[in-house]
Amino acid sequence: MRRMAGLVLLALAVFFAALSPLLRWYAFPRLAKIPAGEYQTMVLEAHDATLLDYGTMTARTVPKVTIVQTLKGDVEASERIEKTVGRDVVVWDGLSYVQGPDGKMVSKVPERYIFDAHTQEPVHAPGEAVDGDPVRREGLEFKWPFLTEKRDYEYFDAQARITAPIHYKGTQDFRGVEVYYFEQTVPWTEVPMPKTMPVAGITPETVAATGTTRWYTTVRRFWVEPLTGAPVYGEEIHKEELRGGTLLGDRDRVTAFAGHVKMREDYIEHTVDLVKANRTVVLLMTSYLPWGFLFLAAVLLALALWLEARGRRPGGPAPEEPAEPEPVTA
Repeated sequence: MRRMAGLVLLALAVFFAALSPLLRWYAFPRLAKIPAGEYQTMVLEAHDATLLDYGTMTARTVPKVTIVQTLKGDVEASERIEKTVGRDVVVWDGLSYVQGPDGKMVSKVPERYIFDAHTQEPVHAPGEAVDGDPVRREGLEFKWPFLTEKRDYEYFDAQARITAPIHYKGTQDFRGVEVYYFEQTVPWTEVPMPKTMPVAGITPETVAATGTTRWYTTVRRFWVEPLTGAPVYGEEIHKEELRGGTLLGDRDRVTAFAGHVKMREDYIEHTVDLVKANRTVVLLMTSYLPWGFLFLAAVLLALALWLEARGRRPGGPAPEEPAEPEPVTA
């Protein structure tokens, strides 16, 4: 009986020892993914910003500019693309809506972002676009991969439609969460006019006819929780200018927008709480359960060896003598 118990314990020890790396290196990469139906809203603000008054074509200081960013998953589009590419895909329809202090629209730029649900790498499929213009993304946008590394990544800039490095700058503590700090600088670059302009009758085509062009630069900063790959906070030092052409009269350039854009406090608190909860789930699959299974396997192995050693110990109870056979009588 003791030997049978030892064999059972040994079998369980082998099972949990094998399950530990399988959970970490096989199950986790396949189970960890972004839900296709995700919906997110983020509000950012730039206080004491500079904003162009399109009525007078002069820049003025305003108390606040608000940017509302939404991301909505298109489940039907995800399922359709998955059939053609053979992997789990997420399709996000995003909208960046900018409004001035009076609540009126300054600009709105839609985009469709298609990416791998597990790795967050772009997936190139029909419909990938920014402001209605087809694009071919390279690098990340919005989210880093699970188990983010301490290294530089390629990050797609939707304004300029280009990919540039975003640099790892160190590890910090952000409201009790260990985060990796990343920073990207996009130099002055000519970018397209938004398709939707804030003044009726003004279109990108009418602006282009005047010879005026739009230029943009930004310093982009993200504080990313490395296990989930989710930014817990982000901000930009953002500048836009209109340059040249008859639209500006005798001026060489005019500021269209300049401000330090930061996440609103209530959205920071919500994001940190959400990331903390998701971080626990990732830790369960990458650390707690794998190491727990290894520890359990070691305990079970020790018990199995102890039972085997006890069964072989000298001086143990002598085995019973077999009973004498009874004589057979007819």
